Amino acid sequence: MDGFAAVDFELARQVLQRGIAALYLLAFVSTLRQFRPLLGEHGLLPAPELLAGAAQSKTWMLHPTLFRRWRYTDGRLVAVCVAGVVIAAAVVGGIPQLAAPWVPMLCFLALWGLYMSIVSIGQTFYAFGWEMLLLEAGFLAAFLGSDEQPPPTVVIVLFWWLVFRLEFGAGTIKIRGGREWRDLTALTYHHETQPMPGPFSRQAHLLPRWFHGGEVIGNHAAQLVAPWLLFAPLLSLWVEADWPAVAGMVAAGVVIATQLWLFVTGNFAWLNAATIVLAFSAVGIPGSGSERAEEASDLPWDVDGMPLYWVVGTGLIGIGFAVLSWPAVRNLAAPRQLMNASFNRWQLGNAYGAFGTVTRERVEFVVEGTADADPDAAQWSEYGFRGKPGDVARLPRQFAPYHLRLDWLMWFLPLGRGTEGWFEVFLVRLLEADASTLRLLARDPFEGRRPRWVRVVSYRYRFTTRAEFRERHERWARDRRRDVLGPVGLRGTMER
Repeated sequence: MDGFAAVDFELARQVLQRGIAALYLLAFVSTLRQFRPLLGEHGLLPAPELLAGAAQSKTWMLHPTLFRRWRYTDGRLVAVCVAGVVIAAAVVGGIPQLAAPWVPMLCFLALWGLYMSIVSIGQTFYAFGWEMLLLEAGFLAAFLGSDEQPPPTVVIVLFWWLVFRLEFGAGTIKIRGGREWRDLTALTYHHETQPMPGPFSRQAHLLPRWFHGGEVIGNHAAQLVAPWLLFAPLLSLWVEADWPAVAGMVAAGVVIATQLWLFVTGNFAWLNAATIVLAFSAVGIPGSGSERAEEASDLPWDVDGMPLYWVVGTGLIGIGFAVLSWPAVRNLAAPRQLMNASFNRWQLGNAYGAFGTVTRERVEFVVEGTADADPDAAQWSEYGFRGKPGDVARLPRQFAPYHLRLDWLMWFLPLGRGTEGWFEVFLVRLLEADASTLRLLARDPFEGRRPRWVRVVSYRYRFTTRAEFRERHERWARDRRRDVLGPVGLRGTMER
């Protein structure tokens, strides 16, 4: 580092700008494919109703959205997503970065504003920590500058602070949470009970108990120790040595390695991919940007190779972010630490964390339908979801970093969270054989025709042992627990 300019962090800037833009591109594509059946004009939780309720009660929505001023329509949602995809693709290709620093700044602020407009009306389907994370990362990326000058030191440090809150917050929420994180048994269950297992989750679950204990120890090291070392490169401002930069890269390597393991063994949308991209902010290569800084230093009104206006502007951003981050600092020290909390309407300086407790039993709600007139003597068929367990023989697929929002909400149902009335509407859509809703599923047993009845049954799922798999060729074993709802049909009410 060279005062105001992080001359050794050119690679970090390239990874941050292009990686964050790629995640925005994915987020807009995910929204384009899923928002309308979930939250559109005829969705399970229609966004127009949310906006109308806010307008009628004359309450100011907590987070900004373009749809508050311009009435929501599905067509305008598509326009927002297409604009986001185009801008994000341009940044991934490095086009805005070839111009003055304010050009990529405007691109990232546009991405931030467009996606916030969606998240603000996304209700429970967008109530995930990685939505806030993407918004905050996009805002910070706006001030990384362009290829004409080195990245500002203050912005690189703000990225370290973001990774610190993300990782250290997740670590402390675990230590303060369930006993399983303290007695090192959490990963004995988590691979099996996590929201959406991946193709290697069963193999990870079947590893020896001592390995799972080592996983927990490694997790604590990655989340409680390594984040402090992210700030080590700051010492290079006062110490003529290579070890501060090396310490920062070691910390980044630990975080990246941990996130790669989580990516391989589960489906956590873009959380792992985003953390990997953000961790690259601590990868500094000595001399990587010195030539560019020297070329820029010949320009008038420059400071360490950056325009004076850019140094002043990013400095003010740093001061503002320090103020916004104070609630998150207090939250980290609070006995009752909040998880994935925003303290301002701009969703900046947030608190993060995940899985403070781990469920030890996997319960799934299975939705079934029948075309028979008599539900008591009917032949029932299951609806198949894309990501959540259903067919006991099916190998779970890898969807991350893509986000399957309906499948995630289905995991919360047996835990008694995330309903907000959408599930009953979902069952009505199945009875109506609504085409847009059915496209969210992997299998419609009625091939677009209306069923007469639907019902919901709970099952306990567990991974089969190696011996059970050799015998039955099934990856899951399940036993029926109870009838949750139904049978229900279309007769003006949700009652039989």
